[in-house]
Amino acid sequence: MEHKLSRQEASEAVHDSGWRLLLGTLKSSVPVGSLAEAVRLAAVAAEVCGSDADQHLRVDSRPDRVVFTLQSSAHAAVTTLDVALAHRISAAADRAGALTQPEIGTGAPRSVQVLEIGIDALDIPAVRPFWKAVLGYAGEAGAEGSKDPLVDPVGEGPAVWFQQMDRARPQRNRIHFDVCVPHDEAPRRIEAALAAGGRLVSAGRAPAFWVLADPEGNEACVTTWQGRDG
Repeated sequence: MEHKLSRQEASEAVHDSGWRLLLGTLKSSVPVGSLAEAVRLAAVAAEVCGSDADQHLRVDSRPDRVVFTLQSSAHAAVTTLDVALAHRISAAADRAGALTQPEIGTGAPRSVQVLEIGIDALDIPAVRPFWKAVLGYAGEAGAEGSKDPLVDPVGEGPAVWFQQMDRARPQRNRIHFDVCVPHDEAPRRIEAALAAGGRLVSAGRAPAFWVLADPEGNEACVTTWQGRDG
């Protein structure tokens, strides 16, 4: 029977197959040589997932790569079935002469990632409806409370979440980016940001997240799934 997995369980179950856990999803990327090849590989993945494809699999096909995302829409989380589908897709890709992997390939701009926008607010229920309307977003599956994150219903834009403020802080940034990366990619990403002139603001919650800032103090967080269970 299908059941939800902890972050640790999900990550360990697919790590050696080239998948990475990002914000409650499994992601992997396959380098390809053309859009036609990408579409064929996407079709193969959908075929091996069978009737479960519509409720678990999302595919982004481009001329240089195919990015697969797995998550149970019913549970809004990674389940044992998602892990099984990940292994099916990896095996099918291997038979097709391709390889699922967390990174896009040699010379690629970056690995798989998920972008979030964090908005600080004193009254989250008051500001959330505005952002939901102006972005054309919806609540996460199974989460439509007045303080829950917002997501793009067609999966094109970054998620938006709200951080509760306890007092007005006009000199502090009110919107920042969270960049969710594979846990084994985080050190390289942080090193690159620091080498590019950034500074480390805080590592107190690492490896869940590190707070970085650009030379003018604008903040971004590099996040992973680690350090969040329990």
